[in-house]
Amino acid sequence: MKSSLKNLSVSIWSRRLRAAILLAGQAVLHLLQGRIHRRNTFEEMAVVGPESIMIALLTATFVGMVFTIQVAREFITFGFAQAVGGVLALALTRELGPVLTAVILAGRVCSAFAAEIGTMRVTEQIDALQMLDTDPVDYLVVPRLLACCVMLPILTLMSLVSGILGGAFVALNLYDIPTKMFFESVQDFLVGWDLWSAIIKSVVFGALIAIIGSSWGLTTTGGAKGVGKSTTAAVVTALLSIFISNFFLSWIMFQGTGNTPGAA
Repeated sequence: MKSSLKNLSVSIWSRRLRAAILLAGQAVLHLLQGRIHRRNTFEEMAVVGPESIMIALLTATFVGMVFTIQVAREFITFGFAQAVGGVLALALTRELGPVLTAVILAGRVCSAFAAEIGTMRVTEQIDALQMLDTDPVDYLVVPRLLACCVMLPILTLMSLVSGILGGAFVALNLYDIPTKMFFESVQDFLVGWDLWSAIIKSVVFGALIAIIGSSWGLTTTGGAKGVGKSTTAAVVTALLSIFISNFFLSWIMFQGTGNTPGAA
């Protein structure tokens, strides 16, 4: 019995994943054709961006402070206090900033997308849109895709600044590392490609969040209970997708030995 239920769950999840891939193709095609509902797009940008700023900045600030606490003592012990700022900046830019901001949006925005569109599906509002000759992909999916792909990189860059400032505050007040030394280290370690990698990751993560949330909402069945299940499944799937895609993106972007930071 348990095995049958497990196989059924895997089958449903696989079917929904295929539907999400097809939906992504449709959304990109409609986007390239210029079929954009501008009012909905700006409304979704407001939901994804300004309403998520505070939690994203607070998270990044405390992550930067905690990371500095974890590494500063060891670096000072080995005589590398001048590298604390650069190591924090690299960690935030290449990994922590894009991933943590995407995780926050997955929990906050992806769940909202799935719940909202899922409710529209079970209450037959999606069918009403189609009866009015309105394509749900143009009206619901493309605006959310654009909003996430535009606003997530902006939130990520703001989070990077917030995290570095939090790290600089801890370095100065707990470990007496001069602010000038801290920011010179950041400047020495970071290169332009690090910032571009953060932006590219954010765009990919934003697309995953929007497509998964929208697709799981569109494939919702079973009334209010089905909406709850779709919302939970959408968030879990989005988180897994973010972590898996992050591995492959990092593997592609940062192969090789690289350059020695701050060698000069």
